[in-house]
Amino acid sequence: MMTSRRKHSALKAKTVGKNAAENSTETKALIYCRVSSKKQAIEGSGLDSQEHRCRQYAEREGYEVEAVFPDDVSGGGDFMNRPGMVALLSYLAAKPRTQFVVIFDDLKRFSRDLEFHWQLRRKFETYGAKIECLNFKLDDTPDGRFVESMLAASGQLEREQNGRQTIQKTRARIEKGYWAFQAPIGYKYEKVDPHGKLLVRNEPLASIIQEALEGFASGRFTAQTEVQRFFESQPAFPKCIKDKGLVRMERTSSILRNMIYAGYVESPKWEITARKGHHEALISLATHKKIQDRIAGAVKVAPWRKDVSNDFPLRGFISCADCGLALTAGWSKGRTKHYAYYHCHKRGCPSFQKTTPKARLEGQFEDMLKRLQPTQGLFRVAAAMFAKAWDARSAQVVQTGQALKKDVARLEKEMEALLDRLVVADTPAVITAYEKRIAKLGEEKALTVERAENLAPSREQFCRMFEPAMMFLANPWKLWDSGDMNLRRLVLRLTFAERLQHCRETGLRTAEITMPFKALASLKTSKCEMVPPDGIEPPTFGLQNRCSTS
Repeated sequence: MMTSRRKHSALKAKTVGKNAAENSTETKALIYCRVSSKKQAIEGSGLDSQEHRCRQYAEREGYEVEAVFPDDVSGGGDFMNRPGMVALLSYLAAKPRTQFVVIFDDLKRFSRDLEFHWQLRRKFETYGAKIECLNFKLDDTPDGRFVESMLAASGQLEREQNGRQTIQKTRARIEKGYWAFQAPIGYKYEKVDPHGKLLVRNEPLASIIQEALEGFASGRFTAQTEVQRFFESQPAFPKCIKDKGLVRMERTSSILRNMIYAGYVESPKWEITARKGHHEALISLATHKKIQDRIAGAVKVAPWRKDVSNDFPLRGFISCADCGLALTAGWSKGRTKHYAYYHCHKRGCPSFQKTTPKARLEGQFEDMLKRLQPTQGLFRVAAAMFAKAWDARSAQVVQTGQALKKDVARLEKEMEALLDRLVVADTPAVITAYEKRIAKLGEEKALTVERAENLAPSREQFCRMFEPAMMFLANPWKLWDSGDMNLRRLVLRLTFAERLQHCRETGLRTAEITMPFKALASLKTSKCEMVPPDGIEPPTFGLQNRCSTS
């Protein structure tokens, strides 16, 4: 009898232990918590507070929390776009024999889209997981499903209304002349009365962007690849590929095309045309227009080549006199050392594969560059002439300003006439044509107004622009001799109007120099004398008085 009781007790204890083990397996819990953005996750405490409440709930219910899955993306749309939810579903799929309870804080954290709400519910049922919400009792009865659907639809409505209000406020902000998105490179947001959050210069990035844009507009950088190399050479500029220090061409092109650097805001996506912004411009609208024209047009000067280095600074700029193709360069291995040569690589050319030593060709170029340096006396005369021309140009400002005001009035009148026609137009094609014409006139008006505002630069501005230019004209050889590759390329573009031609027998041919150096050369070669008192015309004796052109 005792033996039978012992067997029964042992069997009962074994059954209880098995049920306890099963109950222990059933009470394993997973926590899912979510906020709508990364900013909320970093600056707020939404994820921590949700996790804390869910852990308290699990402790009360006797659940063992096995893992936590956070998300910092919006709850609208497909739940498979949420990394945390994808990880949670993958975790359930990896443990099909374990029954989990998934805990979340609020029904809005689960989903804010009615369609995807029920898709997600069926997904959890597939994995055999039970879901429990702290703020809502889930019930699989018809009444419970109806209430759950209403709450999910209410969350979707709230999400869509918030999105609509955000778009409306953002559009209104842009229409008033404020940028409302992420600050572009070179700017940062600061609170400025009475504007609120306003874009301001972010140094040193603002100066880097300004130098690049003005350099591309003026021809200092002849191709977008050169602007890209300039950005890569600046340690402070954010790199797209940090380990290699590279900047993607997409970022360079976006900066060159972005109208915000000219002080204007626009949003083609929302059909908001360009308008004057309240932030400080890095460049003028005219400079921006010049940049767009250069992007649309062909590059006439040899662009930056990746294989141009300090070993061969004239590579790509010296052309063969026989075929006109740019010379290439390289090192040739001798018995004891390497030798540097320039040579033509066009088949069929008389100079094909015939080399010119690097020292000889670059020596001829350096001699040519030194001869362009004016004397001190000539330099002072040229400086006085440029200053006098500046003063004469300043005297014409009043007349030019009046003409520009008339142009602005004419453009405004044309725009008003087109707006009147647009109001009564009912054909979509005609409406589109009017809108494009009005936008074009608005851009032309903005350029004209900017010209009028910048018509009379101060004497300080003249000195700031004049001194660096005259320093370069005084001694271009000094910049070349610095050895800096960027400065050397700059010397080539500012000094010579086209590629230099090289003949193997006679050397470098006569160079076509730029206008400033032509002006200095004409002053140097001309022989100036005072007009004599009698004038330059022959005397006329048949008249009472002698006459001349004096």
